[in-house]
Amino acid sequence: MVNSSPKAARPTAPAPSGMDSYFEITKRGSTLGREVRGGLVTFFTMAYIIVLNPLIIGTTPDKAGNLITGVAFATATDADKGASIAAVAVATALIAGLTTILMGAYARFPIALATGLGLNAVVAYTIAPQMTWPQAMGLVVWEGVLITILVITGFRRAIFNAVPRTLRSAISVGIGLFIAFIGLVDAGVVRTGNPIVQLGIFGSLQGWPILLFVVVLLLLVTLFVRKVKGAILLAILSGTVLAVIIESVLHLGGKTDDNPTGWMLNVPTLGEFSAPNFTLLGRVDLFGAFAGGPAVVLGLLLLVFSLLLSDFFDTMGTIVAVGAEGDLLADDGNPPRTQEILLVDSIAAIAGGVGSVSSNTSYIESAAGVGEGARTGIASLVTGAGFLLSIFLAPLVDMVPSEAAAPALVFVGFLMMSQVVHVDWEDPEQGIPAFFTMALMPFTYSITAGIGAGFISYALIKLVLGKARDVHWLIYLVAGLFVVYFAQGAILEFLG
Repeated sequence: MVNSSPKAARPTAPAPSGMDSYFEITKRGSTLGREVRGGLVTFFTMAYIIVLNPLIIGTTPDKAGNLITGVAFATATDADKGASIAAVAVATALIAGLTTILMGAYARFPIALATGLGLNAVVAYTIAPQMTWPQAMGLVVWEGVLITILVITGFRRAIFNAVPRTLRSAISVGIGLFIAFIGLVDAGVVRTGNPIVQLGIFGSLQGWPILLFVVVLLLLVTLFVRKVKGAILLAILSGTVLAVIIESVLHLGGKTDDNPTGWMLNVPTLGEFSAPNFTLLGRVDLFGAFAGGPAVVLGLLLLVFSLLLSDFFDTMGTIVAVGAEGDLLADDGNPPRTQEILLVDSIAAIAGGVGSVSSNTSYIESAAGVGEGARTGIASLVTGAGFLLSIFLAPLVDMVPSEAAAPALVFVGFLMMSQVVHVDWEDPEQGIPAFFTMALMPFTYSITAGIGAGFISYALIKLVLGKARDVHWLIYLVAGLFVVYFAQGAILEFLG
């Protein structure tokens, strides 16, 4: 007898919620819990910028001999210098928080932004000594405006699309090596020495902080290979608790020439809470620096060009590397919503100048959060919220020493090495540019330098082999710009 009853309806997957649909959580193979963990990991691995940026921007006098707060450096008291550092710290956290939240809400990509290391050093040690601090930040704003124009006109994305897949893979691997090197330096495992760098202190791993780094790294590896959820975040938090205990018992203090075994960047102790100081916001002079003659203006334009090129290609390398790490790249090698990502990054450069903290840019430390499982903009919302909370809870953030966070950077370097298989090392047209890209990033401590070397060598090899037509014209243009970038010191000296 045939059963004529209607077939039972197959259960259908529930429709994604509004948040799930907007951020594509399920589509990207993630969960809300993974996004929160990833966002927290990214925050803890880059929170050092709240401590480090004020030491660069907040302690350097400008051409007039003033700190960024306007106080004369020569007569500044310890309280004045402390106030300058505190004001920069507040502005750094505020701008990082707002721009990272914008990245999460608008671009919906798991990348966080903050003041760019290297960019801030150029502003503090090269630009500010030639003008006042407000004028220097005015140049940062102009750099951001120019990048924004390049994004809106599609030029920035056109260059992004013109980069061959081999170079993109090499950029990811090079950044992996670079970020691992950052972690080793931040932990004190690699230090300057004789002849150039060395292992620890005189070739030996000494001191409780380095031991903490080793323990946290081993814990992270153990948790990862055992597939424990939240391995990176658990390792960082465990290391912080252990660091606080060590410091409370042994009182190691910070690293100095007389105390080489101290904590590298920040001492894991609870500081004092104080009301945030927002007085640096908007202290910008957009036109004062251009009041000199043609030679002065030309020199300033070259400085702006230098900032622009560094910001431009640091971001390109970062979003490719983070996208590759999270398996978020499309068939054409681009991450989703590339235009939106680039636009937020450009706006962040402007915001950094307006906030008097130097250009804000996408952070490669975001790869640590992606390694923890972040795949959507929700992770960036969490990271941004962490920065905003740190304005008021800075003493708690400062309790996380670099030795507890650095193992995450080293481990992410391992995760990003997987892209090396996409380079055909038997083909010198691919292998040589890829090698220069990978090698120069950690060796020069610059993502931009590695990308520049890759572009120049790639274009040159194609030219000498008679394959010039195989290369997009934008590659030749960018390679030429990088030649100017590498020769900028000689050019500035020639200009007088």
